[in-house]
Amino acid sequence: MICAVCGYLNIQGEDECANCGSDLRTVDIPSPSTGLEDRLVRDHLDRVHGRDPILVAPDTPVRAALRQMQDQRANALLVGDGDHLQGIFTERDALLKVAGKPLDGVTLAQVMTPDPVVLRADDTIAVAIHKMAVGRFRHIPLVGEDGRIIRIVTAQDVMRHILALLG
Repeated sequence: MICAVCGYLNIQGEDECANCGSDLRTVDIPSPSTGLEDRLVRDHLDRVHGRDPILVAPDTPVRAALRQMQDQRANALLVGDGDHLQGIFTERDALLKVAGKPLDGVTLAQVMTPDPVVLRADDTIAVAIHKMAVGRFRHIPLVGEDGRIIRIVTAQDVMRHILALLG
């Protein structure tokens, strides 16, 4: 790792330059090189227009949940009681876990993705993109400081925001 102050070549992972003592802990953190990159690491998710969440109980029958998703043209339902999030049920869950199987007696609690990754309104757009890419999912519940559900942000919402920044 090259010290930005003196140019000395240090061993990778060192916290301090062996030559001049400069702090190397943040040297490998990338800095934005374009205006768009700057906005992605600076803008918070509260600027992204998401959707109001549809919250359903864990004991909701899957058949009723699928009907609700279809009626409301939703790709995901948040599963919980009150404002406490227990899971998420997405179109991917429907395809991979219940398609072609008998649905009698099957509830969301049995097929939902439990304990989903959540983000906060003050997380950046770059964090959302990273979480979605690494986790390979397209829906992230957005929660407030108190843990209460605010809305759901989708990859499509993030893309719309980025396109608005470019346009």
